[in-house]
Amino acid sequence: MQKIAIQGYEGSFHQIVAEQYFGEQIQIIPCDTFREVARRVRSGEAAYGVMAVENSIAGTIIANYGILQEAGVQVAGEVYLRIVQNLMALPGVGLEDIREVASHPMALQQCHNFLDGHPAWKLVESEDTALSARHIAEKKLTATAAIASERAATLYGLEIIAPDINTIKNNYTRFMVIKVQDLLTDPRADKASLYFKTDHRQGSLVRALEVLDGVNMTRLQSHPIPAEPWHYMFHIDVEFPSAEVYSQNLERLIKATEEVHVYGIYKKFEYEKS
Repeated sequence: MQKIAIQGYEGSFHQIVAEQYFGEQIQIIPCDTFREVARRVRSGEAAYGVMAVENSIAGTIIANYGILQEAGVQVAGEVYLRIVQNLMALPGVGLEDIREVASHPMALQQCHNFLDGHPAWKLVESEDTALSARHIAEKKLTATAAIASERAATLYGLEIIAPDINTIKNNYTRFMVIKVQDLLTDPRADKASLYFKTDHRQGSLVRALEVLDGVNMTRLQSHPIPAEPWHYMFHIDVEFPSAEVYSQNLERLIKATEEVHVYGIYKKFEYEKS
């Protein structure tokens, strides 16, 4: 049975993604942090890891790209998951009984319109959506609700008292599937994630991007380099029609920049937007 490291706990969106990608016959290794996910993969304790890198509302989780750079792991795939947040509590508890709501800060942010309609509720930030649900079940908290997945409600015996409370319904999170860096890629691969560094001369970014030809750049994100004030690296995703086209573009990009690092080459995820 494959061991998959996830950030979060049973019932979290990371678990849903892991089972969607690998099937349900896996062993989940819960981790408190994304760094622990990478460490478990790098050490061989887990065959793969799952980590969120971007949300369609909250934006990019830049720190996780830093982890990918430092950890010696490789991106093996991606999953886009529509995030549906639900308010849940112990059976028999109603909205009128709630005094506080606990969840991950991003989940609270994603549900701000609903929560603004209940200004008397105290909002409590936690490290994980599913952990908030588990805490309510274990402690029998009758005045506390959690925001989490439907899976978490089922797993911990809670009732959903307000379903689908996202402010924006078309809310997706992109997850990366990571493995130990072995340079082996899916023969169906048609997407790559990488970063590059340019020098500090005027127009250096434009010159780097101009060498790309025949690929579709779906993401460009700048990120400051902590050890080099006012210097930046650029994270990009590119989709390509063939391995040959990708290799040619990579060679040109290496010549046009100071440094290039490939996070991984993989099969892009196909999903239907609602």
